Amino acid sequence: MAFDSAFSLREQGVSVSVITIAMSTVIGAEPERVWRALTDPDELSSWDERIIAPVDRPDGYPHVGQHVRWRYRLGSVQLVMHDRPTEIIPIERLRSRISIGSLRYEQTFSLLPERSDSPRTRLSMKIVASNSVPVIGDIVDRHDVRRMSVERIDTTLRSIQKWCENPI
Repeated sequence: MAFDSAFSLREQGVSVSVITIAMSTVIGAEPERVWRALTDPDELSSWDERIIAPVDRPDGYPHVGQHVRWRYRLGSVQLVMHDRPTEIIPIERLRSRISIGSLRYEQTFSLLPERSDSPRTRLSMKIVASNSVPVIGDIVDRHDVRRMSVERIDTTLRSIQKWCENPI
């Protein structure tokens, strides 16, 4: 089932098999700093080693309805990642539909300031993906989709934390 169709059907109350993975971490930085790491194209391509650069310079990134293309590295293969923001609440939530090759998922970042003597932000990341991913001549099953989603979230959260706590 196509990515856009799966999410449209789910919104209409039709049952669609999806996998949802969510994780969070606490970052020693103000929410504004973490938000900038998520939304500034120059910072994105600095902390996320998979993002090489924007294909087109995204004007006013992010805004709802925008379609941003990024040159993206998946292992040793370069692809184009399509990023379509669907919900933006500045310094609180950024939700996007992402597609990289045949992999399609909904990605949500949520930021929550934490009470502490020093600035801290709880950053949560959630991925909702189709239960299986078609590839040429085969299907990536739910176990592999789950594993890839967990790895993506873990790597992303660690990279953002390192970037925001130890800026170069």
